[in-house]
Amino acid sequence: MTITHLVTHSGGFHADEVLSSVILTRLFPQAELRRCRDRQWITPAADKIIYDVGGDYNAEAQIFDHHQRPNPLREDGQPFSSFGLIWAHYGRDYLVAMQVPAEDVEVIHAAFDAKFVLPIDLLDNGAMEPSVAGPLSILTLPALLGSLKPVFDDTSPTAEDDAFVTAVGVARGFVEALVRNLAAKSRAQGIVMEAIATAGTSPILELPMGMPFRSALDKAGADHILFVVTPRGEDWTLGGIKISNDTFDQRADLPAAWAGLTDADLEAASGVKGAKFCHNARFIAVANSRDAIMEMAQVAVKELG
Repeated sequence: MTITHLVTHSGGFHADEVLSSVILTRLFPQAELRRCRDRQWITPAADKIIYDVGGDYNAEAQIFDHHQRPNPLREDGQPFSSFGLIWAHYGRDYLVAMQVPAEDVEVIHAAFDAKFVLPIDLLDNGAMEPSVAGPLSILTLPALLGSLKPVFDDTSPTAEDDAFVTAVGVARGFVEALVRNLAAKSRAQGIVMEAIATAGTSPILELPMGMPFRSALDKAGADHILFVVTPRGEDWTLGGIKISNDTFDQRADLPAAWAGLTDADLEAASGVKGAKFCHNARFIAVANSRDAIMEMAQVAVKELG
């Protein structure tokens, strides 16, 4: 039967039902999104999907609440919110609707769950404190979505629902952006793996364009690669590789003598005609040709000893 209604609770909202709504409204664009607690609406039926309300979790009956006891848990014992439940059951269909290639759906479904869904689940259930984000806690997505709620003296009878619609639109942008980025990383991985094979034992990796490369380096165990060369417009760049995503420290820095130099000064310091720029932090340099940037790369490697 066709889904005609997507039903969640009225009143104040949280990130989990907002994000669930992003998924479901994409899959069922003709369905009416209704926010209420009336028994007739939160009683399962074949033409409804009910989430974050109703006191039950039954995928076959299309009801996805997590507030009841016992509450639904992941295989590892961590709690679901309504978002986790909706993602588990509808996330793959959502990725297909987002035109993710079939061969990438499972990997991206799992990656999105780990990076985006699980933190929402934990926060919503009190299994993780917002304080883990430190001074950035007010800038987390749940906090930002919560800031869209109407102020206490907004007396408009539609204030809560209007704010909810706004929150869904904001959340949609973040969900779709992350899905696109995960899909792009998956596409890039194949390109980077080929480039790693071409590089062989060289510490210099040449890529045909700027793209995510870190996961492919880790997958290939290519710890010997120290610098990445890519074209950028009419120029070429030479970049370092961070040790991890949690630090700015690199496997190797560009030569200290290049730091902050441009044009003729950098040409003199590097000995390379066509050298144009080196960042003061020594994580990227620019030259005007492939030959020049590859020469700079060889100089940088040689200076490492």
